[in-house]
Amino acid sequence: MTQHIPGARFHALILKAREKPPLPTAIVHPCDDLSLLGAVQAEENGLIAPLYVGPRAKVLATAEGVGITLDESRIIDVPHSHAAASRAVELVREGRAQALMKGKLHTDELLSAVLDKERGLRTERRLSHVFVLDVPLYQRMLLITDAAINISPSLEDLRDIVQNALDLAVSMGIEIPRVALLSAVETVTEKLPSTVLAAAICKMRDRGQIVGGLVDGPLAFDNAISPEAVAAKGIISEVAGKADILVVPNLESGNMIAKQLIYLAGAEAAGIALGARVPIMLTSRSDTPAARLASAALACLHAGFLPRKPVT
Repeated sequence: MTQHIPGARFHALILKAREKPPLPTAIVHPCDDLSLLGAVQAEENGLIAPLYVGPRAKVLATAEGVGITLDESRIIDVPHSHAAASRAVELVREGRAQALMKGKLHTDELLSAVLDKERGLRTERRLSHVFVLDVPLYQRMLLITDAAINISPSLEDLRDIVQNALDLAVSMGIEIPRVALLSAVETVTEKLPSTVLAAAICKMRDRGQIVGGLVDGPLAFDNAISPEAVAAKGIISEVAGKADILVVPNLESGNMIAKQLIYLAGAEAAGIALGARVPIMLTSRSDTPAARLASAALACLHAGFLPRKPVT
């Protein structure tokens, strides 16, 4: 096993994203230190060209508090966070922004504006979130979805969740991503609905309703990521033991897996929401500067990627 170098995989993503022009990005209500610094650092690293959407006085006061001088021509003045979310979405519709970055507001508040049926950024796809993890003991980047937006996805939701993650993986440079649909067992049984959904997703991939990678499931977590577990159980699969993407059956299980890898296995994490007209960087207050930069890099890479459309 090669030695793991902390931050190396995210650094490679950032270097790859720097090959592209800075991504015009609306920073939604950047009225706390972390969200403003994250945007400024992403700009300094050549990843984004920010527009700061929020109450001018609060944005400037936040900048002063952290010793930053902002270009005031880039501040879009609005009265509060709800207006910031709506105006940021308008900037995308006007062509002035090609991505969104969450600042100091609730995720639901931002996504409500994104998903507005008349003035939002909906597409034919379901919106979903992807955690991108650099896990020290795993030999590749690991994507986990959906652990933040879709609570208990239906079959149609799950198809979009898988396709969104596949598109992201390909935009990251993974030529043939391997998707593992997780459950507690590897056999299909009506007693575990997640196994039935996994089997249906695999058949949808066979029929061209999902494109861009290899898909297998149901697979238990160990059999998705451990070649030793696969060998012990005699599983024959192009995905088992070497998955790039873990698709979870519900939000709770995905959130637990991601947080356990971060806090117990020392994984570094970035996150992005896909399925809207532009990528959305859903940063958390607990995100490190490296994670915020990596999320910006993911948005840059995905914004220039034209996904292949599945059969409908």
